[in-house]
Amino acid sequence: MKTAGALPFTDDPNMLQSPTDVARELTYIAAISEALREEMRRDPNVLLMGEDIAGEFGGAFKVTKGFEAEFGARRVINTPIAELGFVAAATGMALMGLRPVVEMQFADFISSAFDSIVQFAATTHYRWGGAVPWVIRAPADGGLRAGPFHSQNPEAWFVHTPGLKVVAPATPADAKGLLIAAIRDDNPVIYFESKPLYRSLKGHVPPGEYIVPLGKANLARVGADLSIITYGAMLHQALAAAERLAQEGVDAEVLDLRSLKPLDKEAILATARKTGKVLVVHAANKLAGVGAEVAALIAEEAFEWLDAPVQRMGGLDTPIPFSPPLEDAYRPNAEKIYAAARALAAY
Repeated sequence: MKTAGALPFTDDPNMLQSPTDVARELTYIAAISEALREEMRRDPNVLLMGEDIAGEFGGAFKVTKGFEAEFGARRVINTPIAELGFVAAATGMALMGLRPVVEMQFADFISSAFDSIVQFAATTHYRWGGAVPWVIRAPADGGLRAGPFHSQNPEAWFVHTPGLKVVAPATPADAKGLLIAAIRDDNPVIYFESKPLYRSLKGHVPPGEYIVPLGKANLARVGADLSIITYGAMLHQALAAAERLAQEGVDAEVLDLRSLKPLDKEAILATARKTGKVLVVHAANKLAGVGAEVAALIAEEAFEWLDAPVQRMGGLDTPIPFSPPLEDAYRPNAEKIYAAARALAAY
């Protein structure tokens, strides 16, 4: 297998890779589609599986529209509505040397495949050294008024599971680079995509082949007064809050985790030690979320540098409502982050 280390990358993939690069912008969803297409052209062992992903339909969000015409039905496979079964099939394929990329139509449905993921794929390397190089693409997050079965952020289930890697890109450049890295990794990787960003967010994506290494956070905004640590769609809410704080003389640093497992502990501790005040934000419900692990890490290893208790913000501990006003009350947003960060700065 061609290793990720052989490819050019930068810790900030929004920067140009070389002086010869031509600036271009892609939507978040186009960057995902491009990564899949390029990897399928590069490696004949990469194949796609999922509900309604073949033909002109191209999946619920059209990520793979037209792929079957180029790669054929043997590599773009429509599955039945049976997540437990097709993830188990993907695990078998991976053990035989293929590299399946499974589209979970909505991240919420991943619970139907839980046994295949946590009991089999995640434990295989520990049990007998086997490699399971599959990726599950999981369209997550709310804000689209889709209710409790199409809006969840279930990443904490899998961060808690030994043997899995978990990523959550927040920009088009990271969406492409992290997906390529995930496909080439020999471990099972769950790749959480943020549905609200699909067509609403555009950004620079370097042309050609590059990766964003798993386990490396990105410093999205440099600051001195406090740190906001986040990932996924909340990155953009945090950056908006930071710009508003800057107008009041509060200089917020924003760290985008990008990779939830493995976590970039060095980057987390560095920003906590630098500013002494930390707010951790995620869209998933607050209780036992990724933010709890980040806060505990800082409390254990950077306590002497803190000037205030680590603060956390997440969704409410309730199913996600259909009602727009109730969903807005459920989710963090720029206004709520601003208010919490402003209070933290004044502590």
